[in-house]
Amino acid sequence: MSLTYGKCLAGAEPRSATLPQYIWRCAPDGMATKRQLRALGLRPGGQGVQAEVTRPRYRRGPLVAYLYRIDLAKPVRPMTSRKWGALALAMLARRTCPVCRTDAGYCIPALVRY
Repeated sequence: MSLTYGKCLAGAEPRSATLPQYIWRCAPDGMATKRQLRALGLRPGGQGVQAEVTRPRYRRGPLVAYLYRIDLAKPVRPMTSRKWGALALAMLARRTCPVCRTDAGYCIPALVRY
């Protein structure tokens, strides 16, 4: 094991004493992060964190990602019509110019909004 990965495992505090910890890109099949589950159309579905993956970083401590089991994951809930409407109103508010109240056609950056 290289020195970098040795530091990665030694410096990271596991979430609990019984939680398995893997090195980046060495996690077993059947486990995924929340983003990977979302890409598969799944959600953790109430299950707890099953394992950790650590990735070394140069200037700070290791980066930690939590893993969930794919076979225990549930499908993503579909959006309701009210959620779609709320999202449309939120996006309209982001596109509206605060000075002249017109739709800019793109999301105005937060630093420009006063």
